[in-house]
Amino acid sequence: MPAGRRSRASARRCWRVAGSSGPRTVFEGVHGLFHGFAHTTEGDYDALIGDFGTRWVTDTLAFKPYPCGTMAQPYIDCARRLAARGIKPEDVTEIVCEVAEGTVHRLWEPLADKQRPRNGYAAKFATPYLLAAGFVHGGVGLGAFTESAIRDERVLALAAKVKFVIDPDNPYPNNYTGHIRATLKDGSVIEERQPHLRGGAQEPLTRQDVTDKFTLNAAHGGWSEARSDAALKLMAELYNGRIDLSSLRG
Repeated sequence: MPAGRRSRASARRCWRVAGSSGPRTVFEGVHGLFHGFAHTTEGDYDALIGDFGTRWVTDTLAFKPYPCGTMAQPYIDCARRLAARGIKPEDVTEIVCEVAEGTVHRLWEPLADKQRPRNGYAAKFATPYLLAAGFVHGGVGLGAFTESAIRDERVLALAAKVKFVIDPDNPYPNNYTGHIRATLKDGSVIEERQPHLRGGAQEPLTRQDVTDKFTLNAAHGGWSEARSDAALKLMAELYNGRIDLSSLRG
């Protein structure tokens, strides 16, 4: 394609602001906001503003337990509980997950790419990889998305065993659920379900959960355990008056 024609075609597909580009159809496109959250370009504006000023939703805000795609997180919880039973990744011959059809194109297909993501960013939206990482390592932190982490052969071997089936009754997008049905080498089948996003209104994270997540993030950023502990002590005094943050700089 001639360069001029190619640039015009690109301009039709993307907007550009201050050197950054993005899709022009971010709202109404096939994978845009309206279809992702309302399944229509019309939307339900009464649900958005009908009780404006009378209903407050701050107490329903969610903390993500893991630094990855929200809809994949209940599957990580299921995988961690499976591992907590003493099951080893090598014991598993197959994992089948019931999923919402609306999540497939983002989190499950192409399946081969989701089982073996090409880079750390892609891994954040690859449920087979994410649940395998949670199973093998007992959780998913920022360290799961480094170039070395996404080449972890134990994780990839388990991710390759993960498949999915569509659950026509899944409540997505009104709720995010998780499910794992694992078949083991001895022929036994074990299932785990997560009925909602942990960290949201239905099951808020505990203070310890939030503290643990902070500590993991700080460690990934190069902080020592002593420095993290000092920061936590300072933050505990946040509402008691002025605090000196100089020890956290640098």
